[in-house]
Amino acid sequence: MPAATLESPEKERTSPRSIALWTVVALLGAAAWGVLALARGERISAIWLVVAALGSYAIAYRFYSRFIARRVLEPDDRRATPAERLEDGVDFQPTDRRVLLGHHFAAIAGAGPLVGPVLAAQMGYLPGTLWIVAGVIFAGAVQDMVVLFLSMRRDGKSLGQMAREEIGRVGGTAALIAVFAIMIILLGVLALVVVNALAHSPWGTFSVGMTIPIALFMGFWMHRIRPGRVIEASVMGVVLLLLAIVGGRWIQDSSLADVFTLSPTALVLCLIGYGFVASVLPVWMLLAPRDYLSTFMKIGTIALLAIGVVVAAPQLQADAVSKFATSGTGPVFAGSLFPFLFITIACGALSGFHALISSGTTPKLIQKESQVRMIGYGAMLMESFVAIMALIAAATLDPGLYYAMNAPAGLLGTTAESAAHAVTGLGFTITPDQLTQAAKAVEEHTLIARSGGAPTLAVGMSEIFSSVFGGSALKAFWYHFAIMFEALFILTTVDAGTRVGRFMLQDMLGNVWKPIGRVNWKPGIWLCSALVVAAWGYFLYTGATDPLGGINQLYPLFGIANQLLAAIALAVCTTVLIKSGRLRWAWVTGAPLAWITAVTFTAGWQKIFSDNPKIGFFAQRSQYADALDAGKILAPAKTVDDMHTVITNSTVDGVLISLFLVLVALVLGNAAVVCVRAVRSGAPAPTTEAPYVESRIDVPDRTAEPLAGAHP
Repeated sequence: MPAATLESPEKERTSPRSIALWTVVALLGAAAWGVLALARGERISAIWLVVAALGSYAIAYRFYSRFIARRVLEPDDRRATPAERLEDGVDFQPTDRRVLLGHHFAAIAGAGPLVGPVLAAQMGYLPGTLWIVAGVIFAGAVQDMVVLFLSMRRDGKSLGQMAREEIGRVGGTAALIAVFAIMIILLGVLALVVVNALAHSPWGTFSVGMTIPIALFMGFWMHRIRPGRVIEASVMGVVLLLLAIVGGRWIQDSSLADVFTLSPTALVLCLIGYGFVASVLPVWMLLAPRDYLSTFMKIGTIALLAIGVVVAAPQLQADAVSKFATSGTGPVFAGSLFPFLFITIACGALSGFHALISSGTTPKLIQKESQVRMIGYGAMLMESFVAIMALIAAATLDPGLYYAMNAPAGLLGTTAESAAHAVTGLGFTITPDQLTQAAKAVEEHTLIARSGGAPTLAVGMSEIFSSVFGGSALKAFWYHFAIMFEALFILTTVDAGTRVGRFMLQDMLGNVWKPIGRVNWKPGIWLCSALVVAAWGYFLYTGATDPLGGINQLYPLFGIANQLLAAIALAVCTTVLIKSGRLRWAWVTGAPLAWITAVTFTAGWQKIFSDNPKIGFFAQRSQYADALDAGKILAPAKTVDDMHTVITNSTVDGVLISLFLVLVALVLGNAAVVCVRAVRSGAPAPTTEAPYVESRIDVPDRTAEPLAGAHP
């Protein structure tokens, strides 16, 4: 990145109307934060969370993201992007910014913003809200935007490859290994959530499945039948999507239900096949239009949920800060607020997975450099609002029901009576009859120990929706709608993630054999796609058939591994800024890098060395080994073989987290050496930024800041 790629933008005059508008936004946001901060035991309306979040997002996008774009990155719309220079109709394709925004948002918004905040509600609504909002403004959206820009300036290179080229061989190789290994774990976990959501659900399977032919139709419409007619395709796609959702409910109650009622194993095979196809087909044909289509569903549902909150004005039933925040003895997950809140809430605040998308599909599709602000920073703010709405859905539930759903089965037992008694022991109240009625209202056999966050979110959404639309008679409808919505929400990260995994593997193997690194070499595309799908597909299949095997074995690594990816991404960003002579702006990515490094290494240390079996992997291994020697069976194990499996899983998890920490430490250490050398040299160091090429594409973009570009 050259030291200066832009002429200084002309000073803009700020109108009195604009000043008044932003003053009102700031005052509303400040008032909402004041209410949240000053609440002392009394119940407050969830509306205040919505106002505080939206006001903060508006200020951040208008001012902070603009500052980063203008002063730190300096995008140049006269410069051709990789989508224009390397267009091949498969991976590189200039894409309308509206479609790309939808694709990028759908690709980054997976299980994290839905599930993480629900689980973190155990610590109260205030810590989660603060991290979600402050985290996205100063860390998550910054990471996504800067990584997208740097990858775009480097021909769409993957995060691992950028680390290797910018940081050095040792740190870069460590980054390549860590990033790819973590990527497989993340994809396996996300796919398992989809399988669990769609298993034995004809409504969800039909509706989600129909998005594939609808997306193919939209792709051909925008690129072959009526090129560039995005609005036409959008209208038709939304109508067809709504029909698919309504049709799914009809399918569920018809004789065709059996056709779309699939077992977990069948869904795994379908996902593996879909992942391969989506990763090798031209991006305009399936992946981009499907993600764009899914965005309408995602944003529409969350907007509807926000309207429901404003109309119904539900009160927050959770405490602002719970007793579990400091004690670290929560039943949902063990550990104190620092560092585990920031590990549990990843997507929505800061997520390393996003850096893979920002250095994967998106930089190969963006038309103009100025669009990185809207797509990189803006899409992340959208996801953060999803996380806020998920937190609200959980925090407005009765605490007794929340803990009856999320506490472990070993604590709750199997009956409503035992669950009610266990919840009372935690300091909350719920009767067996209330538990039975809550399950009956959403047409479930039981809600006891439905951990993982997804069922809790569905119940919370059904409570809010039914209070505004249809009453209690439609509570079951809204619950199953929410389950289907979650599956659709998460699936888009699996297909985009698989394609990104293919890019990463091609970059890695391309260091050994150049031809396979060419993204337009079809044998390399098919081979790397098959290898990536086979990797996460194996763990997924084993996990779907064995409750203690496969991806279930690696699930405890999900949170820390994801945040370690963010540390690698921010290290690469900071290194490039310093190497390119922008030391004075290095704090933009350096500050969140310091924070997330402290969080992840503290969490990793505790996971390795804690003597609490609920936290430490090796402590858990010792607990189960001692119990096995004494002839005891501990939950979740049911047999002696299960006990051996748990012991093996704990050992593997402990070894893997140790390995990941060592690899990330190598990346950070190597990056620090490179940065010190660059600072001492006093001049910008060479980077791997692609040469300047004049753009021939004229794309009017009223959403972009008026930036005047000049090539070096």
